[in-house]
Order: sequence, then structure tokens, then C-alpha cells
Amino acid sequence: MRIQNKKIFASILFVLISFVCVAQGGNPPPPMPPPPPGLPIDGFTTIAAILGAFFGIKMTIKNSRK
Repeated sequence: MRIQNKKIFASILFVLISFVCVAQGGNPPPPMPPPPPGLPIDGFTTIAAILGAFFGIKMTIKNSRK
């Protein structure tokens, strides 16, 4: 292969590789949606606090009698 043919071949490869690199572009994916809000604190915590207070008072009264 002569030097001139090698230069032409190298130029053609350079141009083709440039087209491939440009074709890889495309649009970036859309951004992710924001995460959902945390779970709300419902009435169960009130019930749990009342039950905890009830058992706490019950155990305190039981221990103070001994």
C-alpha cells in the first residue's frame, strides 16, 4: 500500500469515527421525579402514648406498694 493510499484511508477513518462520535450524542434522560413525602404521623401515636402512660402508672403503683 502506498503512502498516499494510507493517508486517504486514514482520512476516511477519521471522518467515519467523527460521525460515530456525533451520533452517540442524543438527549439526556429526563430528571427523576422528587421522592414522595414521608409517612404522616397518625392517631396511633396518641394511642401508643396513652397505653404507655397507663402501663407506666400501673407499674409505678405496683412497685410502690412493695
